[in-house]
Amino acid sequence: MKRGLQLAAGVLAAVTLLTACGANDTPAGQGGTVKPGGTLLLLNDAPSITWDPAKSSNLVVTTLGLIHRRLTSWDVAPGKDTTIVPDLATDTGRPSDGGKTWTFTLKDGLKYADGTPIRSEDVKWGLERSFAPAFSGGLAYHKDLLSPGLAYKGPFEGKELDTIQTPDAKTIVFHLARAYGDFNWVASTPAFSPVPKGKGAEANYGDHPVASGPYQLQSYQRGKSAKLVRNPNWSRDEDKTRLAYADTVDFELGQDTSVISKRLIDDTGKDRAGFGMSFASPAQLAQIQGNASAKSRLVTSESGALAYLSLNTQRGNLTNPKVRQAFQYAVDKAAYQVASAGSAQLAGDVATTLITPGLQGREQYDLYPAPPSGDPAKAKQLLAEAGFPNGIEGLVLATHNENGYPEKAAAIQAALARANIKVTIKPLDDDTYTSEVDTKGLSDFDLTLTSWQPDIPSANANIQPLFQSTEIGNGGYNESRYSNPEADRLIAEAQATVDPAEAGKKWAALDKKILADSPVVPLIYTRNSFLHGSQVGGVQIGRFPAYVDYRKFGLVQ
Repeated sequence: MKRGLQLAAGVLAAVTLLTACGANDTPAGQGGTVKPGGTLLLLNDAPSITWDPAKSSNLVVTTLGLIHRRLTSWDVAPGKDTTIVPDLATDTGRPSDGGKTWTFTLKDGLKYADGTPIRSEDVKWGLERSFAPAFSGGLAYHKDLLSPGLAYKGPFEGKELDTIQTPDAKTIVFHLARAYGDFNWVASTPAFSPVPKGKGAEANYGDHPVASGPYQLQSYQRGKSAKLVRNPNWSRDEDKTRLAYADTVDFELGQDTSVISKRLIDDTGKDRAGFGMSFASPAQLAQIQGNASAKSRLVTSESGALAYLSLNTQRGNLTNPKVRQAFQYAVDKAAYQVASAGSAQLAGDVATTLITPGLQGREQYDLYPAPPSGDPAKAKQLLAEAGFPNGIEGLVLATHNENGYPEKAAAIQAALARANIKVTIKPLDDDTYTSEVDTKGLSDFDLTLTSWQPDIPSANANIQPLFQSTEIGNGGYNESRYSNPEADRLIAEAQATVDPAEAGKKWAALDKKILADSPVVPLIYTRNSFLHGSQVGGVQIGRFPAYVDYRKFGLVQ
């Protein structure tokens, strides 16, 4: 998922980069023990939440997982690589036919909140809904695998998706267009949540979804609130990935970020049971750093999304690989850290790879060794060798106009100027950025500045969306317009590899191969920090993703 102004598609945000002290909260929170019961308060600046799994790009660990289960899930814990585990299914999927066919079996006795049984045909129906144009917007890793060219348009005109078979109420078989080793991970994305067959034709299904998870949506008012209450047919004994401590989860939506920050810092009344889902301004970050109580209630990730500078490989002088390689030395990653959060410790580690930490097969390397502040002399040397002894001018850098991006872009601009690379910054609001950069494929810009968080714990989700040629324009995220037939072939080959260790080696080799062409400059692996009230405990972040696991925290009783 592209991370410009939002994280987890607007549903999960964070009080970001507050402190690097203590990677995780103690399970007991503020000295007590986390026990079932009570009301948890979630404070969010976003006015709405997408509760329809077909429309959602929510990660396994975030809010949608409180209502909807999926075929597979993730085992997430501090200091450990994230692994795949069953959720609704009895196992993590059984591949056959070289990885082109995947079979799952549902557990016994599964029920929705209304007491009706969860059947394999409901999982199929939920996936079919995701192909209907009216229910677009969610993660789409499964779509081209199940309907090449996206010829299927949903179930509401009576047509089924023949590539999904349900021979009985518990068995579901997927016949993919090509071998795909990560399909078990894909089965953990929101569209693999069951929807009772025949339901969900109405556009507002997300306002009253049928729950399979530990909670059901009791009420929802856009811009104001949402309330989750327990699903009486959910069992903690059977569902091993969700602790779901609180009896009730209240959301306050559309809250001002400065108000959220102040409420959690003050830590009074019901806010003691509160958790912040919203970004804080630099001024608020400084305030929290200076408050001992608030600082003790922060949880920080080891690392997070890859922040990077894209170079338009199909535009002007940037078509020359040696020119692009000069940017690797010209950037000042230390200055970018300061612009992001005031210090290297707060911002996150300097990045030298495309694959983010915490993913299987990742190898640490540095093709362009330089001090964190860069090597302008080396950059000038490469530009001279490329035929530009006096540097390059007239480049346009597109970036977001919020969330600190103008300041971060200014740091990039100043660093490039040291190497005689002259850049003009063009800040864009989020909608315009998506339209001009992702939809049009960066045709009007030389450089872009953004970040990327993989949707699943696989290097596939780091590499393919950003560098496969099919992802140029039309809403894709290949902002460098990188098009390399050999890289495309190797991406397909790695995707088709079922053995995770073997696939990891192929993705690591692709990481180096692509970065040797210098389509992007890795900057930092951004850290995320979260602030909560003193009655909240069990707030933890695993090695991946760099977000709190909503399934596991609760109230100290």
